[in-house]
Amino acid sequence: MNKTRYLLIFLLLLCSNSLLRAQESVPAWGGGADQQDLSFGFTFSYVTSNFKILKQPNWRAPFFDKLNNRYVTDSLNSIKSNSLPGFAIGFLTRYSISDHLEVRINPAFVFADRSISYTYATASQDVTKQIQTTTVDFPLSLKLKSDRIGNFRAYILGGVKYSEAIGKGNTDNQTNDPLQKLVKNSRGFGSYEAGLGCDIYFEFFKLSPQIKLSNSFGNVLVQENQPFSSPISKLYLHTVMFSLIFE
Repeated sequence: MNKTRYLLIFLLLLCSNSLLRAQESVPAWGGGADQQDLSFGFTFSYVTSNFKILKQPNWRAPFFDKLNNRYVTDSLNSIKSNSLPGFAIGFLTRYSISDHLEVRINPAFVFADRSISYTYATASQDVTKQIQTTTVDFPLSLKLKSDRIGNFRAYILGGVKYSEAIGKGNTDNQTNDPLQKLVKNSRGFGSYEAGLGCDIYFEFFKLSPQIKLSNSFGNVLVQENQPFSSPISKLYLHTVMFSLIFE
């Protein structure tokens, strides 16, 4: 959450500084993006994500491996998810409904790993399971814009997105060793999003710094009878994305 707070402060400072400069002159810059109902752009994003974890009532219990007829872990002390950094590259299509409202479609390739850390009564068993995931995101959002003041305008946005995993990052090669198992996520899931940003108009393009939060609608855990999935009831994915949008 500290990273999210710093990104938000940086965005607000950037927008405030741009507003002060924008009041000095009011040319119709921005490469003509706002003069067209339909326009296009591209995005570069810094991404950080982690899980909200709901545990089973008996989550502390040692895991009994029926295949080997023995306990393979000690009792659990904690399960937590740490934020990991990633990045995304996307393309933007926007359609203007009015001067203050537009629809945006922003498909992107997102490269963002996630991790879950397990601590046990026997410290030597402590382990962090990393979930390597590359997804294609398909966000659909509404952008509500303020009046333009010089070369600046602020906005908020909200919407939904669908994410589909690509590649083989969710597999563990069907290993029979229970301690080598990975925590698997659903290959496709939906999320809701909300964010804020500002449009800064330059002579030939428009730059929009933006911070956006998203949370999965439902459980993204693929439940399996193995030491690292069994203690967990549900996983909800939380993502923070700081983007630079060029139109």
